[in-house]
Formats: sequence, structure tokens, C-alpha cells
Amino acid sequence: MASSYSFDIVSDFDHQELVNAIDQTRREIVSRYDLKNTNTEIELDKELITIKTNSEMTLTSVVDMMQTKAIKRSLSLKIFDYGDVESASGNRVIQKITLKRGIEQEQAKKLSKTIRDNFPKSQASIQGDALRVTSKSKDELQEIIQLVKTEDFPLALQFTNYR
Repeated sequence: MASSYSFDIVSDFDHQELVNAIDQTRREIVSRYDLKNTNTEIELDKELITIKTNSEMTLTSVVDMMQTKAIKRSLSLKIFDYGDVESASGNRVIQKITLKRGIEQEQAKKLSKTIRDNFPKSQASIQGDALRVTSKSKDELQEIIQLVKTEDFPLALQFTNYR
């Protein structure tokens, strides 16, 4: 029997599910009557989504549609970091949406402090863009998971490597 148990807190998303959500959004843009002749383009890079369209109203509709598709595919809306709406040539607008992945150092410190304040016997250590939580009690780890789920962190958090 192990002397201590652990799990990792990570912030990640399934890239293939995001690709599928973007593809569904593109198909719906082509078929929807109110968006047919808007020349809307959605480009997906590794860490960035770029939406180009003819008006801010159309942009709002497309972003809303994309969010709906992402939710249906079990993606958290916290992975999207929306940039400013920029004007482009020909009365078009562009919005860049950065995809958030990994826990930043400052957020990891806040998360670690929250865990230490509520569970002094457990230990939280920052490992790159993840946070490893160890404790001698499995029950305490379950309580930590529940605590982190109830706190409202600006990240989409998952719990992995529970052992």
C-alpha cells in the first residue's frame, strides 16, 4: 500500500473536439440564411482562432454559434481568450481568439495557496504548467477536488493521474 496518494491539476482541452466544433460552425454558417452572403471565414491555428466577417453583428452571431458547438462537445468556454474586434479593409471586422492551455505560474500559486489554506496536511507543488497535489489520505484528495471544482478559477481545470 502506498504511503501517499496524488493527482495532477491541469488546464487542457481536446484539440480534435475543438476542430470538430469549428467545422460544425463553418457548415452552419453556409446553411443559415442570415449568414449566407457575409463572407465569414474561421481559421483555426494551433493556439489561435481568427474570425473574419462583414459586421460586428454577424461576428457576435458566429461567436455565439461557436460557443454553443464547443459546449455540446464538452469544451469549457474558459479556454477562449477573446481579443479586441479590429476593423479591416472593405468594412470587415476581425477577432482573434487565443486558446488557453496550461496553468500560468501566478494562477498555480493562487491554486496552491487555496489548497494549503484549507488542507494543511496536503502538499501542492508546481510542475511546469501543472500542479501536483499529494496527501496521505485519499479522502482528503477527494475533498480537495471538490474544493477546486467549487472555486471559480478563470481556467478550465481537469484532474489527472489520480493514484
